[in-house]
Amino acid sequence: MHAPDPHDTHPLPFHPRTAFLKPLITRPTIEVGDYTYYDDPLGPERFEEHNVLYHFDFVGDRLVIGRYCAIAANTRFIMNGANHDLRGFSTFPFAIFGGAWRDSFDPQSLAAGFRGDTVVGNDVWFGIDATVMPGVAIGDGAIVAAGAMVSADVPPYAVVAGNPARIVRMRFDAATVERLLAVAWWNWPVDKVTRNIDAIGGNDLERLESAT
Repeated sequence: MHAPDPHDTHPLPFHPRTAFLKPLITRPTIEVGDYTYYDDPLGPERFEEHNVLYHFDFVGDRLVIGRYCAIAANTRFIMNGANHDLRGFSTFPFAIFGGAWRDSFDPQSLAAGFRGDTVVGNDVWFGIDATVMPGVAIGDGAIVAAGAMVSADVPPYAVVAGNPARIVRMRFDAATVERLLAVAWWNWPVDKVTRNIDAIGGNDLERLESAT
């Protein structure tokens, strides 16, 4: 038996609502790692349009998602194009509507609220209806609860929930997290992952560390 093909759009033949995302990505400003999947009862094919919002090419920000992530339906990534300039009395974007309003356009106002790229680590689980705001970094092994609104960075192996999302607990103690990040099993060749599925999904850290 061989590992699944990460370029197979529908790895579950009888469950078309689930897809490996990498082969569905067409935009150069979105990067998704192998085996990360998205599940949506309406179909996963329009992920870029429906789940990555306000992502304009002229802004240039990137969405980077690592390997082996599980993304539930309606998880949304809000990108920097959604931000408005907060430096003045009004946040209304007059210039985008053209006419005489465009004459007052200040290019600096466009970038005033930008927060950089959105970066998701590996083996991250997003619950249904989670939302990630621009410029957030989510660490390896984190869990984002259903309905969470993530507006700040999430440490590796943290569980976050709520609006705004807060750390509910850490999945493991600091020493274990350090060892797991050193193992970084998601960077293993897929044949090594396949040989060690039980260790990756288990709770014997020494066994995981000694995997070959």
